[in-house]
Amino acid sequence: MEKILVKGGKKLNGEVKISTAKNSVLPIIAACLLCKGTNIIENVPMLEDVFVLCEVLRTLNADVNIDILNERLIINTENVKNIEPPSELVKKMRASFLIMGPMLSRFGKFRITLPGGCNIGTRPIDLHLKGFTFLGVKIDLGHGFVDASANKIIGNTIYLDFPSVGATENIIMASVLADGETIIGNCAAEPEIEDLANFLNAMGAKIIGAGTDTIKIFGVKELKGVVYRPIFDRIEAGTFMVAAAITNSAIKINGINQEHMRPIIAKLSEMGVILNIYGNSVIVDATRKLKPVDIKTMPYPGFPTDMQAQIMSLLSVLPGTSVVTETIFENRFMHAPELKRMGADIKIDGRSAIIRGVNKLTGTEVKATDLRAGAAMILAGLVAEGNTIINDIYHIDRGYVEIEKKLKGLGANIERIME
Repeated sequence: MEKILVKGGKKLNGEVKISTAKNSVLPIIAACLLCKGTNIIENVPMLEDVFVLCEVLRTLNADVNIDILNERLIINTENVKNIEPPSELVKKMRASFLIMGPMLSRFGKFRITLPGGCNIGTRPIDLHLKGFTFLGVKIDLGHGFVDASANKIIGNTIYLDFPSVGATENIIMASVLADGETIIGNCAAEPEIEDLANFLNAMGAKIIGAGTDTIKIFGVKELKGVVYRPIFDRIEAGTFMVAAAITNSAIKINGINQEHMRPIIAKLSEMGVILNIYGNSVIVDATRKLKPVDIKTMPYPGFPTDMQAQIMSLLSVLPGTSVVTETIFENRFMHAPELKRMGADIKIDGRSAIIRGVNKLTGTEVKATDLRAGAAMILAGLVAEGNTIINDIYHIDRGYVEIEKKLKGLGANIERIME
């Protein structure tokens, strides 16, 4: 079994290149199902989640070529069939459920297991299903499956009870070939939503308002294949910004969109980090003394929940008291006990974590309880005394392309080891 070993105490320097956003690439892969032709997705991060979703498309009879050397996907969906994908694949990854909208749009019916093996009440898909029903889809739930069918997908006005990213994406994809106009209110405004809409519009869809809280989709008859390059990964960029901050280092990060990074930039600046932005690059200077801040995760353009764990690692070594409030997911403090094993002073009170900065963290054996928690453990290991060994790193590999190699290129003492 592979682990990551971090020997703390080294300053970082140099440059790092940010990958394309996994959270953009996955819905774009799903959206390829809407087109009876070939799409080429460029600069693709070669991650486990990408491979799993590509395999899901193959089970639907899509022709998927993963060109690792040139970092691109060539996806032909002309011969896709309305076949139920294997449960074991769908349960590997929640994003598999994003094929529901495209398959309903193209075939008018589809059957899929509940995503990720989770109950419908946990990280619920009810907003997805509610949106589908407003489009004229009949939903049947039973025995761990979702059966959906419609004589015709009809455009409608849909208001989401919560601005869910996945539900917004799924409803958009279900609507692009519908009869009439669909309006989605209180929808997610994340940059990845806008990226999906840009991809679909390039294919011939008519979508306006993506990136705002109201999106309009005018149904079209068909879509054509295109060549497309998704946006940079704002969460990976934020993670490397925190890596500079936690080690009091100065590094250059290539591959950012300043507009997408505003909430992260604002909080790091409030701490005292200097960020000089030049086009798609930023020089992060965290060599001065930093101060603690309070964080509250919110839907975009608020502070992203996917950066909460990484920021907590940083706050755990800043003198003073910080409060981190998590409003998106009810169980996203699983990294806190792991940080406490390293000497962090963290108290959990409901959806808030009170962090009192300590003079030092001490390396020990910890685990990546989830993707972003794994990144937080690596960040803590960079500044901890001694060796930090991180287990269950398959979570990390779901969202970061060779993170240990990128950090090593910046001067970190980090490597992947076998048990």
